[in-house]
Amino acid sequence: MGVTGPTGPVMDRDEVDRALARLGAEHEAIETSLLALQDHAGRRLLEGAELTGVTQERWTATEASITLLWTYFDAYTDALRSARDIRSRRRWSSREDLAELTELLNGDAVTVAGSATATANAPTLHGSPTKLSERYSLTTLVDRMNELYATSLDMVVAADAVWSALPARIDLLAAELQRTRRLAHSVGVRPGEHPAGDDLERITRILTKLREQVVSDPLAFWVAAEGSSAPGGGRPDTTVYDREARALDDVRREIDAVLTVRQDAEKRIVKLRDLLSRADRTLAEARTARGEVLAKIAATEVPVVSGPPTVLQEQLAAAAEYRRQAQWHRLSPLLESLEQKAEDELLRARESLTAVTAPLAVRAELRGRLDAYKAKVARHGFAEDTLLVERYEKARRMLWSAPCDLRAAEQAVLRYQHAAAELFGGPRVPEQGVPEDDRRGPGA
Repeated sequence: MGVTGPTGPVMDRDEVDRALARLGAEHEAIETSLLALQDHAGRRLLEGAELTGVTQERWTATEASITLLWTYFDAYTDALRSARDIRSRRRWSSREDLAELTELLNGDAVTVAGSATATANAPTLHGSPTKLSERYSLTTLVDRMNELYATSLDMVVAADAVWSALPARIDLLAAELQRTRRLAHSVGVRPGEHPAGDDLERITRILTKLREQVVSDPLAFWVAAEGSSAPGGGRPDTTVYDREARALDDVRREIDAVLTVRQDAEKRIVKLRDLLSRADRTLAEARTARGEVLAKIAATEVPVVSGPPTVLQEQLAAAAEYRRQAQWHRLSPLLESLEQKAEDELLRARESLTAVTAPLAVRAELRGRLDAYKAKVARHGFAEDTLLVERYEKARRMLWSAPCDLRAAEQAVLRYQHAAAELFGGPRVPEQGVPEDDRRGPGA
């Protein structure tokens, strides 16, 4: 190691043998990697594809990088072969041989023509400008090949990952789309006639365009992993695909709703007829009750009862016509709207009947209260009491006469209750609006 040369101390025989073994192992590993890259399915697809956009730009550079890789590898192979030839001349290499091997193994002894590094935009080491020829050491050449291999493999793996993931999924979704289109057509869901039909047309256009873009420019749908230096670190961008898949699910649910309508249409229409019929009968009963209240109850404001809405009957007739014509896509929203309106109409009719008959309910309650107190008076042995009999008859005439003044009748019932309570010796009944002359008791 005392002898030195342009590259430093001259290597001894053992150092040369160890360096040749290391370089031979690296040569074998590089060759294996290059052959695997050459046979990579993604690379073969890229070679035969009509590329566009960012993928076309990167593949042009990657092709040049792969070509340059093989050029570097051939130069590396030649240099390694030369070194092995020199070492194999003698069992015990001479000083001149060791000096030559040291220069070849450690120095910038590998010459690569500048035309090779300038091939089709191939990247140059550290961005240096292209020269007529470049000289590298074997170590530098290995680093350079590793760098080019990593960038080339990254591009190939990313494109292959997108092609492996998205086109097949798009094709499956497109097949499902076609089945949905046929089903939609069978139930009358067509473009221009139903929103779901328009959605199917839009999804079809987007999926067709998406597949074309994925096939021609896969790297436009690649999201690199942040902080990852491994080749192919990242994932396919499925944002557009996922959005259209969700949209197709929504359409399928809409079609299922239409199919449900087709199966249950007759039952739902019959139920609607029954609801509207019950509402009409309830309104008719309310109108009859209103006339009775006006005739039997005096000084009472009775709400007016409106007639049945004809628009609901017209919509029900339209629903029946849609069913006869198998226009299920139009029948579906109409039935949903009608079912809610029919429920509301029946509730409105019942509320009208309750509001109209409220005075009759009050009169019935007063009659029941008066008879209950009469029975109680009889149980206590006061049935013949003159004041009680007089007040009972007065209240009874008011409640059983027409028209009945509810306010006066209520006061008469309260006076009867008050008189009975005084006889029973129990708590006094609240005297709501009882005239002063009637509060003085039997001795008035």
